Amino acid sequence: MAEFLNTHLGLYAGTLIFIVGKILLFVIPVALSMAFLTLIERRVIGAMQLRIGPNVIGPFGLLQPFADAVKLLFKETVIPTGASPVVFFLAPMVTFSLALLGWAVMPVSAGWYISNLNVGVLYLFAISSLGVYGIVMAGWASNSRYAFLGAMRSAAQMVSYEVSIGFIMISVLLSAGSLNLTKVVEAQQGLWYFIPHFPMFIVFFISILAETNRHPFDLPEAESELVAGFMTEYSSMSFALFFLGEYINMIAMSGLATTLFLGGWLPPVNIAPFTWIPGVIWFALKVALCLFVFIWVRATLPRYRYDQLMRLGWKVFLPLSLVWLILTSGFLVYSGKLAH
Repeated sequence: MAEFLNTHLGLYAGTLIFIVGKILLFVIPVALSMAFLTLIERRVIGAMQLRIGPNVIGPFGLLQPFADAVKLLFKETVIPTGASPVVFFLAPMVTFSLALLGWAVMPVSAGWYISNLNVGVLYLFAISSLGVYGIVMAGWASNSRYAFLGAMRSAAQMVSYEVSIGFIMISVLLSAGSLNLTKVVEAQQGLWYFIPHFPMFIVFFISILAETNRHPFDLPEAESELVAGFMTEYSSMSFALFFLGEYINMIAMSGLATTLFLGGWLPPVNIAPFTWIPGVIWFALKVALCLFVFIWVRATLPRYRYDQLMRLGWKVFLPLSLVWLILTSGFLVYSGKLAH
């Protein structure tokens, strides 16, 4: 009996170590990418607006993210009078955790994933729809009008744009014939989906800007109206978790755009110089390109009004994505690719 238990406990321990190692292989690069994305964003925006940007701490300012982390770590955590402490502290943890959980089904190269779910897209839908809870919890628990208004704005904005994102993703999934993200990438061998679905690629990219509360759709954090929106009453590491969750969401949404439209880890053309480069490098380069556009948009465009934001989502993007879904389905049925 003892030998049986030792054998099985050894197997379970080995499996657990393997799973934890796999998770760390994803979490650590994502966390480092998120840290340096904050630096890259400030440097790129500085260059676009003819400013220098952070360049003092470390060579070329490369240690600035670590200095920011140390500063936030030693800041005092302030709980507003009348706030609900438990929910107040849970909200940033929920937001940060859900941002990381989206990476569980993201394939970064052939065979490189934490879990290869056959319904990976449904998993991403579930995680993205839960993301609004952390923001609503923060707005309610802060006992502040500014925070509550910011949370309500964010909830309405995320729900509005999730609808059009869903229809666009269904069009891509119909083309691929699978809900498995790995198979979606493999189906783009020879033709990335951003070419046949180019109008929806543009709509999708604008929608993920709104979904992540990024400029020009950062209405939940409109400084001139709501101070800092749902994060107004947060400080120290609780504020940092919201901040980090936003940037991890940016990377995750860029990864999703890469997977659905830009061929994932596949090279642009299937010839020797390109095929020699590992798939994970191609994936990282495409994600970096999407993130550069995120930053470029922030540096150049003015903020939308809230009524313009909602009108764009419900009266423009929703009808467009629905019509495109109907056209895609009709074409696939007519061509015999969706006969069953």
